[in-house]
Amino acid sequence: MSDPSPLAAFSNALADLTAATAASVVAIEGPRTLASGFVWRPGLVLSAEEALAEEDEFAILLPGGTRRGAHLVGRDPSTDVALLRVEGELPPPVRLDAASASVGGLALAIGAHGGAPLATLGVVAHAAGPWRSLRGGEIDAHIELDLRPRFEAQGALVVDMEGRGLGMLVLGPRRRALVIPSATLERVGVVLERHGRVPRGYLGLGLQPVRTDAQGSRGVMVMSVEAGGPGDSCGVRQGDVIVTWEGKPVGGVRELLRALGPGNVGRAIVLGVRRGGQPLELTLTIGERPAA
Repeated sequence: MSDPSPLAAFSNALADLTAATAASVVAIEGPRTLASGFVWRPGLVLSAEEALAEEDEFAILLPGGTRRGAHLVGRDPSTDVALLRVEGELPPPVRLDAASASVGGLALAIGAHGGAPLATLGVVAHAAGPWRSLRGGEIDAHIELDLRPRFEAQGALVVDMEGRGLGMLVLGPRRRALVIPSATLERVGVVLERHGRVPRGYLGLGLQPVRTDAQGSRGVMVMSVEAGGPGDSCGVRQGDVIVTWEGKPVGGVRELLRALGPGNVGRAIVLGVRRGGQPLELTLTIGERPAA
């Protein structure tokens, strides 16, 4: 028998890669949920938070259709990561890798539906450094794929052509195929396993950007102060204008909110404030945002 053509050999290699990877990819079902996920650690499955309805109990369909019960351990909307604990035995965990994606390289998104794999091949259209999601989550790399996956493929595992797990498939604005990279999955997954949620910083202040002088310098005006919140506790008043954060100029609300990541909860910071035109320094201890 003659050797297969290069195209046939490539097709066979893709099929083999899909079969090997799909062994640890599962379908997730609920009354209002249809998504994919993959085994992260023994007994634990990662999926796309936005794809899971506001439910606590789900069904996991293993390759071949075996059904398992699962409950939600935790979810982090800001990074689109959810963690489920599954009853009974699961396939081996996937191999996530810190390898970076290369623009123009091929990537394979492998999800599941009804116990059967879903595979979508695409090109890495964009790859850049860390970014912050629209919900304020810190994502370790900005990876976008040129493919249009099925809705139930959200939460699929994304691998490169060497089978390295680049991350998890999620749908961004206008159904863009984005990848939550492996480094983010590992970091957020550990916190969800331990605490059930990712703590976010909280000031207890309603803020609005303002100009502070004729030269166009900017700050943020305090429009409201939540009673008993961190701002109230340190003496911030409605009408104050925050001009510095730890001695650095505050250019706007978004810039200030970037400093409220989970690592800053409980940290004491010095705010430079103008009150009635007079400078003032206040020490504020960043609180933890209450659960919605």
